Amino acid sequence: MLLESYDLQLFAKDGEGGEKTEEPTTKKLSDARKNGQVAKSTDLTTAFCLLVFFIILKQYLGTLGNDFLEQFHFFYSKISDYTNTNFTLQLACATAGEAIKSILIMALPFLVILFALTVIVFLMQVKWKISFEPMKPKIDKFSPINGIKRLFSVQKLIELLLAIAKITIMVYVVYSYLIDKWTLIRDMYHYTLAQGIELIGDIIVNIGIRISACFLVIGFADYMYQRWKFHNDMKMTKQEVKDEYKNSEGDPKIKSQQRARMRQASQRRMMQELPQADVVITNPTHLAVAIKYDKEKYDAPVVIAKGADYLAQKIKDVARENDIEIVENKPLARMLYHNVDIGNQIPPELYQMVAEVLAYVYGLKGKL
Repeated sequence: MLLESYDLQLFAKDGEGGEKTEEPTTKKLSDARKNGQVAKSTDLTTAFCLLVFFIILKQYLGTLGNDFLEQFHFFYSKISDYTNTNFTLQLACATAGEAIKSILIMALPFLVILFALTVIVFLMQVKWKISFEPMKPKIDKFSPINGIKRLFSVQKLIELLLAIAKITIMVYVVYSYLIDKWTLIRDMYHYTLAQGIELIGDIIVNIGIRISACFLVIGFADYMYQRWKFHNDMKMTKQEVKDEYKNSEGDPKIKSQQRARMRQASQRRMMQELPQADVVITNPTHLAVAIKYDKEKYDAPVVIAKGADYLAQKIKDVARENDIEIVENKPLARMLYHNVDIGNQIPPELYQMVAEVLAYVYGLKGKL
């Protein structure tokens, strides 16, 4: 019987690394934003802009109707110019230019408002961040296999259901509104041109407002779904979190080795300077702090070495080898060890205690 070993991690969900159960890190979210990956809903932007557009249009419908009638009368008066023998290509181009200019003048305020609303609603969703990554060509987008996968994906199914829901709502809104206005529409041939334009404009605007309001609800729901989906897609496996930490902060093992080497180098320098000490103050067994005072260089005594346990014993051994006095002072040793770093001068509040120790040592060696 043959026994084969398998890596069970390969059978886990989402491949190697297991399931995506970890919250996305700040770095991953930042990288996704740089690549243009954000949670946004184009349906929400479109619905909001359309709703505001139809509301504004409803307020200025009378003014637009009057402008339309004026343009109609203007071009209607030109019919006599078109039918006589003097009609030329130059006259046709001039008339077409006037028509385009008139349409642009009437439509320009609405186009500006729509553009501004689109930008504002988009920025409210994704904030301000320019990224050209989505515009760059990617090989996988041209792959037929990936294209088929995207075509039959869950996302496409949801989009299809959303499109069917939109069409159904649109048909229902139009039908329910027109059924109430059918009598007015049927009798339109009795109206004047101004009355007909007013009725058609009123119907179009009211239907637009109703459809836009329904789509706004759908757009908001789509936005909440996109945020949930984006957050779910950004989740990471435990292995991805570890790999990102290693890449950003460095491998913990390597960093630990580096810190150990730095400690060793610091200890070597400390032991090289230790023979210059004036005194070593001990706990007496657990702590040892070496003090040096050079009034030509420093304003106060300096701690040139300190250590605990094994390192404290080594400091005392070096001190004995170099005939450096070892003084037991438990309170002073603890305060120096915990409050003064190697290479720093002692604080003023310890001047008196250290001075007494140095005076004692200098007295023993006849240096006082």
